[in-house]
Amino acid sequence: MKNNNSNSRRKFLQQIGATSLFAAASPLSSLAADAKAEERILLYDRKFSANDTIKIGVIGYGVQGHFDLRTALKVPGVELAGICDLYNGRLENAKEQFGKDLYTTNNYKDLLDRKDIDAVLVCTTDVWHARITLDALAKGKHVYCEKPMVYKISEGHAVIEAAKKSGKVVQVGSQRVSSIGLAKAKELIAAGEIGELNMVNAVYDRQSSIGAWEYTIPKDASALTTNWDKFIEVTEKMAFDAKKFFWWRAFKEVGTGVAGDLFIHLLSGTHFMTNSKGPENIYSTGQFSYWKDGRNLPDVMSGVMQYPKTKDHAAFLMTLQVNFISGTGGQEQIRLIGSEGVIDVIGNNITVKHSLMPEAPGFGGYDSLFTFSKAMQEEMQKDYDAKWTADQRKRRTKEDIVYKAPVGYDDHLDHFANFFDSIRTGKPVVEDAAFGFRAAAPALSCNESYFSKKIISWDPVNMKLK
Repeated sequence: MKNNNSNSRRKFLQQIGATSLFAAASPLSSLAADAKAEERILLYDRKFSANDTIKIGVIGYGVQGHFDLRTALKVPGVELAGICDLYNGRLENAKEQFGKDLYTTNNYKDLLDRKDIDAVLVCTTDVWHARITLDALAKGKHVYCEKPMVYKISEGHAVIEAAKKSGKVVQVGSQRVSSIGLAKAKELIAAGEIGELNMVNAVYDRQSSIGAWEYTIPKDASALTTNWDKFIEVTEKMAFDAKKFFWWRAFKEVGTGVAGDLFIHLLSGTHFMTNSKGPENIYSTGQFSYWKDGRNLPDVMSGVMQYPKTKDHAAFLMTLQVNFISGTGGQEQIRLIGSEGVIDVIGNNITVKHSLMPEAPGFGGYDSLFTFSKAMQEEMQKDYDAKWTADQRKRRTKEDIVYKAPVGYDDHLDHFANFFDSIRTGKPVVEDAAFGFRAAAPALSCNESYFSKKIISWDPVNMKLK
């Protein structure tokens, strides 16, 4: 590479605060006519501290409960003290994993009463999130609550106030907000790398029965083995339904569908990268395309949200998509579109591509000029040539860049490390209760819009429906 190119790159890295990057020795293949992509590796150098031991309890030991616990225990100084689940088979599974002496219960309040538990992971059905979080805070426990933080918008402010009053750490489980990739995208947007943001296209598609929540239901599932009466304490009374217990995300009585499961990941990630508090107008529609298995929340859904101009970002439009029978095989991507380029966020890797307008306005070609008289065309051509130089008429070029997280990097682990660091040091978490609610409310509003067929108006600053 030429020295002037290297110098400009160093200056660019300083401008965006990218101090933990590694520049590859050779550029990748060309991604644009006059610009080459440079691959940069995002260095992951987090150092875990093994300060005071933190003992945790898990409430809800299903799929996400297993994943969350497995990751939490990778953080030094974190120990398991107990597990609660309503399905007896999962308590047996817990003892098989951690030993017969592990404390297990099907009543989360018994777990909250234990003095040896400092923090709880709330990994239950959505309908229970707010209730358990409030009870845990009242008992002096720190709380890691899976997204969405609430099942109903009306529950949000109570959780926020309880978190403030308790003085305990509350972190919502949308792990992407702790991603080093999203942190880099946030820097790039703030530095104006793609000009002024005006649109975000966010997609989270799947193509599998497991992805569509058709989890395996155990052969012994019954009202007795699942403690069904306890399960429906916060809902309307319902007869036992194994699908509602094990496939709960697909049913509005206990879950929040694709909006609460996947839209919210796209929303929380976008809010983090743009420093946004949320949209003002929300509309969503959906359909049942393939998974006609008794669910009453759609398997294909789209949303459109209008974000207002704030001190942190320009006004922008956001589109959301989930397709559970996508012929792509499944994909997750957030594309941030600005006036001078795009940032594609795929997992923890990001690609920056530029498209810069020429300084001079368009003239000729697919234009109305050719429809004028010949004399008028010639006169206006002379005027244009006199005003704009050849260089001013050319599109400017700027290097495209690929950023990649190190092999094995895990944003889920980073999210838990942030949670436990906050408990130990008192530093703020990335996704506190207010952030979690600002992501949950627009997602839940998508369901409301789908059922009511109306545009939902939301006040993102005061966090209230209009």
